[in-house]
Amino acid sequence: MRFLFLPAAISLALITGCASTTAPNQPSASAPAAVPAPPTPPVVPAPDATPATAGTSDLARTIAGFHAWLRSFAQEARAAGISQQTVDATLAQARWQPRVVELDRAQPEFTRTPWAYLDSAVSPQRVAQGREQRRLHAAALDAAEQRHGVPAGIITAIWGMESNYGGNFGSFSAVDALATLAYDGRRRDWARGELLAALRIVDRGDIAADALVGSWAGAMGHTQFLPSVYLAHAVDADGDGRRDIWGSVPDVLASTANFLAHSGWQAGQPWGVEVRLPPGFDYARTELNVRQDSQAWALDGVRAVDGQPLPALPNAAIVTPAGASGPAILVGPNFGALLRYNNSVNYALAVGLLARQIDGGDGLLTPWPRDLPALSRGEIKVLQQALNDRGFGAGAVDGVLGPATRAGVRRLQQSLGLPADGFATPQLLERLQAP
Repeated sequence: MRFLFLPAAISLALITGCASTTAPNQPSASAPAAVPAPPTPPVVPAPDATPATAGTSDLARTIAGFHAWLRSFAQEARAAGISQQTVDATLAQARWQPRVVELDRAQPEFTRTPWAYLDSAVSPQRVAQGREQRRLHAAALDAAEQRHGVPAGIITAIWGMESNYGGNFGSFSAVDALATLAYDGRRRDWARGELLAALRIVDRGDIAADALVGSWAGAMGHTQFLPSVYLAHAVDADGDGRRDIWGSVPDVLASTANFLAHSGWQAGQPWGVEVRLPPGFDYARTELNVRQDSQAWALDGVRAVDGQPLPALPNAAIVTPAGASGPAILVGPNFGALLRYNNSVNYALAVGLLARQIDGGDGLLTPWPRDLPALSRGEIKVLQQALNDRGFGAGAVDGVLGPATRAGVRRLQQSLGLPADGFATPQLLERLQAP
């Protein structure tokens, strides 16, 4: 999970330590038990922190440096109040994980369209499983809703998105993964903080070190809490004295609701409503940082697609994941709370739509422009470079369709007399490259 709310950032599918986009498995409908940790392999002896000889392999040098770093971090952990017993049970057993480094550095060649992401995330199978889990765990879900004000359907949907209802919440040692990222990753300071939080979890006796398992980026349990989030928001709902997000479904559901409540979830408000935009609407206003009350949007001609009055939403924004050719959704503060779980508009939209269908409602009524293919990351870089070369200001050439690139696309669209929705298509790239 990623627990930052960056209002202007709209990504197609973030995979930053959460299992939200894993392919659905087929878990049992009964409450899953805690996933047993894999056996701990023999500890690699920590070599002396002396310069490697010319004949030492790159891997050996990396492992030597990793263990030297672990010894140094162990001293920091002890100074921060972590017991020697916990340090011995965690850092002394930590292993270098080259696969974690590969996953941290990897970028898929192709991006996904919003509809492809939602087809997978809100599949009929996941909806059906969600309804069954909602039935099986009605008491725990209703208790979490009553205590924290977050609807049971939303809690169930996040459970489905993050681990497919407990079917897949990762098999990496959180200590191994975070230690690897803290030593050689893109976000070393962040990983160091999360690693120290993981040690605190063990030191408090919440879970044994060898059972601290999760995703490659350190997110853990049924709903993929980072260690710092676990410390701040995990709840003991079953009364056994432990906050167990690996094996206790009541703890999982209450903890998830507690986090959302502290992220700004407003009880009684919908997360959003599908709307129809009036002719001539300025699509440059379809960004999360353009907000006004739903009443003001109604005065601008925005209408709910089902003909009902717009719900009362303060600080509401309009998102159009596929630009002017696809659905438009008016979203309120609760959408922001979902973004704090994973800062992706498509993720938050998937949670809302999955919850709605688990509760027996419908999906979006406006069709997606399924004939439009996605741009590859290489094509996005070409687009960004061409926009910059033509003076449209797309920002860094990084293959990511972020706010700066969307702003550049809008400027190009305005110059061509097109709706300035900021949605990049292969056809737009072709026009940009035309002499």
